[in-house]
Amino acid sequence: MNAGSLDILLCSTPVHGHVTPLLAVSRALVDRGHRVHFLTGERYLETAAATGASVLRLPAEADYDDSDIDAAFPGRVGLTGPAGIRWDMTEIFLRPARSQLAAMDAVLHSLHIDVVLAESLFLGAALLAARPRDRRPALLNLGIVPLGVKSRDTAPFGLGVPPRPGALGRFRNAALTVVAEKIVFAPVQRAAVRVGQEAGTGLAGFVLDWPSHAEGVVQFTVPEFEYPRSDLAVPVHFVGPVSRTQASGAALPAWWADLDDGRPIIHVTQGTVANGDFGDLVLPTMRALAEQDVWVVASTGGRPLTVLGEALPANARVATYLPYDLLLPRTAVYVTNGGYGGIHYAMEHGVPVVVAGTTEDKAEVSARVTWSGVGVSLGTNHPEPAAIARAVRMVLDEPAYAERSARIGRAIRSSSGVDGLERAVAQTVDAHRRAGWRVERAS
Repeated sequence: MNAGSLDILLCSTPVHGHVTPLLAVSRALVDRGHRVHFLTGERYLETAAATGASVLRLPAEADYDDSDIDAAFPGRVGLTGPAGIRWDMTEIFLRPARSQLAAMDAVLHSLHIDVVLAESLFLGAALLAARPRDRRPALLNLGIVPLGVKSRDTAPFGLGVPPRPGALGRFRNAALTVVAEKIVFAPVQRAAVRVGQEAGTGLAGFVLDWPSHAEGVVQFTVPEFEYPRSDLAVPVHFVGPVSRTQASGAALPAWWADLDDGRPIIHVTQGTVANGDFGDLVLPTMRALAEQDVWVVASTGGRPLTVLGEALPANARVATYLPYDLLLPRTAVYVTNGGYGGIHYAMEHGVPVVVAGTTEDKAEVSARVTWSGVGVSLGTNHPEPAAIARAVRMVLDEPAYAERSARIGRAIRSSSGVDGLERAVAQTVDAHRRAGWRVERAS
């Protein structure tokens, strides 16, 4: 261990898209000599342990199997936009918060913990943030979704509304904030207040804004892909995505050489979680581009190819997994349902984007795709093939999309990544200690 090694409690909801970026965090911090204690669901304990961390299982009431999230939470099926976010926030992320806090407290009472790192939707951290700073360790939010801290310069998180400059924009933002907190997300806030009261911590402000009450945010993007804010309440450390494209050792699919004929390659993906129904985006994209002089390349995220369930167009190629290090440098357009990490992989390689997603954080991701100019948003989870075809053609024909993606890609490649994350953690712990809080090892 190095002289500056820390004991770190790393917290994630048991959802693949939340755990995955934290695996890179855990591995990097362990490699640098820190002791990482990874708190998450049973399904991910083995993977978390493989990073070198000690693993801690969430209580049963805070755990669930996300391999089919709609089956685990059937009430969310068919909900999109704010209604979908309300449901997910209340049932998937807020309901387990008290049990998450209890699990954190058990660790804090038994182990020497210098800092808690929690991803944005691990809402037990919102309860921890409500405690006085001298009664808890340093707390950092890991920004695995778009930055959601409140600002006069941005519309409230969850509405998918891009910023508007000037006094008129600030007036609009203030009005939308009242609407969001008092009307759109009022049921979520009322539930969060009850949870805070039951936990004995209370709640510091609007639940979606809990990172404003932590010691800071480590945001896994670059400033070029995030709205500017002139009034941040906490330090925000932009470190870029901590997961960068890695060399793939997997065998190439048998059809790989087909892609060498010079036709533009369109890659379509629904990620590794929201792929229960490829009729949402993958199959419509194949149908939309079946007569175009392009290749349409897709993966099933590990599921058997038979799940596609129909004869594929002649210009479609599929595999269970694809080597992004080899595919993305050749890709002309990335068609996606809006996963934050996947879009950063695309931009890392300067690939422009067509995005179709409105659930979870995807409305906010889609708004940033449009705002930054790296692509086109279709504004729905279930786009029609004709709309997909128009958007792909627009992105292919207008080089500005690729140019803007390449500009952000250069920023991503030069960003600090896990080195910046480690610096932010060390600086935060140091500042917290100088302010008078000291870690006492439990007896």
